[in-house]
Amino acid sequence: MPSNNVQLAMGHVSLGLKIDSFFAAQGMGMNPYGLRRARLRQIIQLESQSDGDLARLGLTRDGILPHVFRDILHS
Repeated sequence: MPSNNVQLAMGHVSLGLKIDSFFAAQGMGMNPYGLRRARLRQIIQLESQSDGDLARLGLTRDGILPHVFRDILHS
């Protein structure tokens, strides 16, 4: 039976795990599914860019999640 679930992976870490780990590191010991789902398109768009393209935006690959969620997580 085919599955309708889409599995996304960036490198060796799935994107979902990467987002969950980011929130756990911020002290949010929950799975913010709604926030993740609402911003997934932007995260995927940024993750798919080259490091050079990210640099032109003033971002690093590790800076994508803090950038996407900057309005709810104050550094």
